[in-house]
Amino acid sequence: MASGFSVKLPLIYDNEDGPYRLTKTLAENIKQNFKHLILTNPGERLMVPDFGVGFSRILFENYTSETIEELQGRLYEQTAKYLPFINIRDVKTSFEDHVLHVQISYIIESLKISDAITVDLTQK
Repeated sequence: MASGFSVKLPLIYDNEDGPYRLTKTLAENIKQNFKHLILTNPGERLMVPDFGVGFSRILFENYTSETIEELQGRLYEQTAKYLPFINIRDVKTSFEDHVLHVQISYIIESLKISDAITVDLTQK
C-alpha cells in the first residue's frame, strides 16, 4: 500500500504509489500547496472565491512597481490566511521578454525547513 500526503501535481501515473504519484514528505506537500496558492487567481477555486494570489494577472497589465507591491501585499495576506505557518523571507520579481520571474524564499520555523519557489509566467 502506497503512503504519502496527497496526489503530486501534475498527475503522473506511478505503479509504486498506485494510480498517481504522491507527495512523500511534509515539506514537499507544503511547497506544492504554496505554489498552488501563488498560481491560483482569485475566483478560480470553487467555494473559496478569495483564495489565490493571482500573479498571472499581471502579465496583461503594465509592469510597474505599484502593481508588484500590490501583488506582494496579496501574497503576504493570502499566505497569512491560508498557510500561516509559512514565513516569507524574500520576494524577487523581474519581467523580461514577456516572462514574469518570481522567486519566493520562505521558512517553516516549526519544522526548521527553508526553501524557495521559482515561478516563470509567460504571456500567451
